[in-house]
Amino acid sequence: MELLTPSTGLFFWQLIVFVGLFFILAKYAWKPMLAGMKERETFIQQALDSAEKAKLEMASLKSDNEKLLKEAREERDRILREARQAAIAINDQAQTEAKRNADRLIEDAKSVIQVEKQAALRDVRAQVALFSLEIAEKLIKKNLSTEPAQKALVEEFIKDLKLN
Repeated sequence: MELLTPSTGLFFWQLIVFVGLFFILAKYAWKPMLAGMKERETFIQQALDSAEKAKLEMASLKSDNEKLLKEAREERDRILREARQAAIAINDQAQTEAKRNADRLIEDAKSVIQVEKQAALRDVRAQVALFSLEIAEKLIKKNLSTEPAQKALVEEFIKDLKLN
């Protein structure tokens, strides 16, 4: 049982060494250890604060990025909408202009055709009149070359006058 119960001298010396070691550690090691722990605690707290601040900034940046992305999409949609409207307007204007030009060309062509038609009719009338005169001249020369033919023609004219 001696092993389980320490002797008084051993106990006394162990107590003196412990108290001495405690004072030495308290004087030289305890304060630097507490200061280091306090410094580490401050560093960890600052790191946590910085992390929280960075987290908040990231959330803010994310919302700003989403807002900018949304605005960019809206701007893109607006520009595309305006481009489509401009294309439609240009197309409509081109079609209107083409129709107007086609109508003007058709009217000009109709006018030219009418003028040409009138000129052709005048030419035909002139030629018919010339042919009629030539035919009448030939017939009169042929029919009136003899005296009995001349008398028959005069009688025929008189007969036509009495009928009318």
